[in-house]
Amino acid sequence: MAERETRRIAHDLMGEPHIAGHRVSVRQVYALVEERDIDPEAVADRYDLDVADVYHALAYYHDHPREMSDIEAEREDAMETFRESIERPEGVGPDTV
Repeated sequence: MAERETRRIAHDLMGEPHIAGHRVSVRQVYALVEERDIDPEAVADRYDLDVADVYHALAYYHDHPREMSDIEAEREDAMETFRESIERPEGVGPDTV
């Protein structure tokens, strides 16, 4: 499948694709709509977007599976590195209640 470009998606902020003119990432839109089952119109209202921007972000996510997978892996690696860098008292871990 050929990857398509869209003018509504930019790459100039945050190191990952986002809605042009906004700081809302494609991953964030995908997570809200497809993982948390929030209505696209509600996402548009919440972030002051055109609903078309939300649908373009979702289309971009699905049109660029390799790029999105790479971004997810980079974010997971960064979070793991951050978790490991936290200094905790002896016997205290991230799962300690």
